Amino acid sequence: MQVSAGLRNFIRKFVLRAARLADLVRLGSLTTQAAQFLEAAVLAGQNIVVAGATQAGKTTMLNCLASAIPGGDRIVSAEEVFELRFGHPDWVAMQTRQVGLEGNGAVTLRDLVRETLRMRPTRIIVGEVRSAESLDLLLALNSGLPGMATLHANSAREALVKLCTLPLLAGENISARFVVPTVASSVDLVVHLGIDLGGTRRVNEVVAVPGRVEHDIVETEPVFFRRDGELVHAGGMPTRLDTFERAGVDVHRILGGGG
Repeated sequence: MQVSAGLRNFIRKFVLRAARLADLVRLGSLTTQAAQFLEAAVLAGQNIVVAGATQAGKTTMLNCLASAIPGGDRIVSAEEVFELRFGHPDWVAMQTRQVGLEGNGAVTLRDLVRETLRMRPTRIIVGEVRSAESLDLLLALNSGLPGMATLHANSAREALVKLCTLPLLAGENISARFVVPTVASSVDLVVHLGIDLGGTRRVNEVVAVPGRVEHDIVETEPVFFRRDGELVHAGGMPTRLDTFERAGVDVHRILGGGG
């Protein structure tokens, strides 16, 4: 299927216009308070999953989040196609490779996620999680390595459910009994994106994952949600508040003005 030149230009213009979270505020995708919170979460090394439907702006959001990573960190990213575009002095970008004419030489996203851990990163980014590589990503995040990834999902809740099922594709020895608590302890925030009736890409909700599981369901705590079309603070707080303190960020001050 070919993409029209007009659509390609629209996509490129959007990416170029939104290089930082402040740009998304200007475009109406999120509020200043939510942008400050997400930037603080990145500085604190929170593990963030960006979810949404096709063309909802997940890669753009991931680029804007990545632009907030401190320059002293070493980033290693893995993607099926190079789409990430952000400035950073120490960034290794890797891309998958399809099987060659001889029937070999393929490099899968799961191969790349495993390889990132051998490259001494302080941050990892996975362009889009679709299959068994989700298990390797969860194991990396669970080991204390900060990371971010995108995922196709229609809500933050659906994103967590999907993260609990995709790792089961890694093999018969992987069970939900292991995966569900691992997701709960590995993911800190889910940012869900959508497109409104006017065609504007926007953040619909930001939820925190406190690390608790009840009846095989990962519990969540809303931090931001849409009320009457406005993104407002839901009253919830992120988990692992000590990470914000170590980063020198007063997250209570940032969220204190919401209501």
